[in-house]
Amino acid sequence: MQHALPNGMVRATNANGISDGYLPGFGNDFETEALPGALPQGQNSPQKCEYGLYAEQLSGTAFTAPRGQNERTWCYRIRPSVKHTGRFTKIDVPYWKSAPNVDPDVISLGQYRWSPVEHAETPMTWITGMRTMTTAGDVNTQVGMASHVYLVNASMEDEYFYSADSELLVVPQEGRLRFCTELGVIDVEPKEIAILPRGMVYRVEVLEGPCRGFVCENYGQKFDLPSRGPIGANCLANPRDFKTPVAAFEDRDAKSRVVIKWCGQFHETWIDHSPLDVVAWHGNYCAYKYDLRTYSPVGAVLFDHPDPSIFTVLTAPSGQEGTANIDFVLFRERWMVAEHTFRPPWYHKNIMSELMGNIYGVYDAKPEGFVPGGVSLHNMMLPHGPDRDAFEKGSTEPMTPHLQDNTMSFMFETRFPQHLTEFAAKEAPLQDNYIDCWDSIEKKFDGTPGIKD
Repeated sequence: MQHALPNGMVRATNANGISDGYLPGFGNDFETEALPGALPQGQNSPQKCEYGLYAEQLSGTAFTAPRGQNERTWCYRIRPSVKHTGRFTKIDVPYWKSAPNVDPDVISLGQYRWSPVEHAETPMTWITGMRTMTTAGDVNTQVGMASHVYLVNASMEDEYFYSADSELLVVPQEGRLRFCTELGVIDVEPKEIAILPRGMVYRVEVLEGPCRGFVCENYGQKFDLPSRGPIGANCLANPRDFKTPVAAFEDRDAKSRVVIKWCGQFHETWIDHSPLDVVAWHGNYCAYKYDLRTYSPVGAVLFDHPDPSIFTVLTAPSGQEGTANIDFVLFRERWMVAEHTFRPPWYHKNIMSELMGNIYGVYDAKPEGFVPGGVSLHNMMLPHGPDRDAFEKGSTEPMTPHLQDNTMSFMFETRFPQHLTEFAAKEAPLQDNYIDCWDSIEKKFDGTPGIKD
C-alpha cells in the first residue's frame, strides 16, 4: 500500500506489518518499496529496473570493510544522483564551523556553561539556523566532531542538504521537525533523537516551531551500539527500539537548490527537480530515529556507582580500542538505591572532553543554572563535579531509595579537546559566573581520625 504525505511525498505503508511508516531494528538489512514490484528480487542491478528506475548504490564504508562493519544501500530511483548536482558555487554559512577551528583570541581551557541560545526573529532554516559551539579533531582526516545548537523556525522550500563530512546526531529540545530523506521520512520531537548518515540528501521541515536542539556532527566512524560486556543481551538501548523509515519519494519538477558540506566548506548547486526520488531500496546504510524514553539504564544496587559510561546510548569508535571518537551518553530518570554511597556524580578529571546539554528538568550535580536548552563544557583534564549544595545534599541525604525524576540530560564525549568557536565565546549567552559554583566548597579536613559530619 501507499499514501501521500502532506508534503507530496509518496510513502509505503503497512510494509512488513508496520503502520506508522517505520521499520524496527538497529543495523538490520532492510528492504522497502513505495510502489509494488519496484524492488528487484534476487539481484541488485538488473539490466532493466521496473518503472524505468535506475539502480544505484550508496556506500557508507569502503567496499572491503569487514563484513560486520560493511554498510551500503541499493537505491532504485527516478534519476541517478549524478542528475542531482551541477556546477558548484561556494557559499558562506558563517555560523556552521568545522574542525580544525582554533581561534587564537578564544580560550578553550576552562569550565564553561551557557544559558539557552535564544530563538531568532528572522527566518532560520536547518542550514542558516545552525550555531557551532565546539569543534574537535580534523574534518579533513575524518576524526573528531563538532557540537552545535540549532535554531529552526522555517522549513526548507525546494532546498535540500547533505554533508559529505559527517553523520549528524540530532537531539531536539523544543519543537518538532520532519526530515524528508532520500530513503524515507523521519519525524522527531523532544525525548527522541535522529541519525542522518554521511552523504544522504534530505530536506528539513518545521512541524511545530520554533525548534531548538543540539547536534553532534561525527567526522569519524559511524555510531554503533556499545558492547554490553557482563551486562549481557538486554537493557541500555535495545535494537528493536530503533526505527528506520519506509521508502518514500517525490516525483516533482521544480527549481531546487542543493547545498553540500564538503571538507568544512559549503557549496550550492541548482537542479530542476526534487532529488528525493528513491522509490525502493534495500540495505543497512540508512537514517533512523530512537525514542530516549525506551532507554533502560542500569546501575549499582548495593554500593558505589559505575562510571558514567554505563549510560552510553551510542558510540562512535576510534582506532584505539575502548576509547571512543564520540560517546553519546544519556542521564534520564532512574532509581538511586546504593547504600553508604555519595550518589551524585563525583569529582572528576578526565582524559575525555565532555559537552553536556539539558533536554528537560534538573541535573543532579548542578541543580541551579543548568537549565533546559543550556550547554556546559568540561574539557579534557580539567576538574569538574558537584557544586557545594549538591555535595552537601549528597553527603547528608538519607540512604533510602530515591527516584531521580524529571531529568533528561545528555553528553557528547570525545577523546579530543573541544575548541570553542567565536560564537560560543563571544555571542552565545555564556554564564561568566559558572566557574564560581565551586568557590563556596569548604575545607573539612581537621587531621584527626574518624568520619566528620
